[in-house]
Amino acid sequence: MSEQTTLERFNALDPAEAKRQLAACLDVARWVDDVEAGRPYAARQALVDAADRAARQLTDAEVEAALAGHPRIGERAQAGHNVEASAREQAAVDRSDAEVTERLRAGNAAYERRFDRVFLIRAAGRTAPQILAELERRLGNDDESERAEVVDNLRQIALLRLEQVV
Repeated sequence: MSEQTTLERFNALDPAEAKRQLAACLDVARWVDDVEAGRPYAARQALVDAADRAARQLTDAEVEAALAGHPRIGERAQAGHNVEASAREQAAVDRSDAEVTERLRAGNAAYERRFDRVFLIRAAGRTAPQILAELERRLGNDDESERAEVVDNLRQIALLRLEQVV
């Protein structure tokens, strides 16, 4: 299917279905509404640019809501989250060795104690050791720097998932 045909199909969806598909990318009502309201998009890049801009402006409450559905790195997503996308994105973690798996588990726990939220990273395209290195690095962040990294990773994940939609 051509890029334009896929975009045309997305533009033609009824608003409720478009919002459902967008929420699977980033489950933040304001982001979903902003991106859906921009339809019809003349080009795929215009859609991606609008989604990118909207995702850069996440409030603390929106970050919290978005993180509520994300599984810990190395764990399976639960119902109500985009289970298939999470499994696909974390595929490299599933193939990691026992030592890396244990270090990720310990790192997740340390991160949650330090920042009071689940560790989130765009796992797609990264190996388990790369994810572990980022987790360990980010444990040294101050609160403001880490919040910025979380927002950026939510944005990256949303855009990757949006690419699957269109």
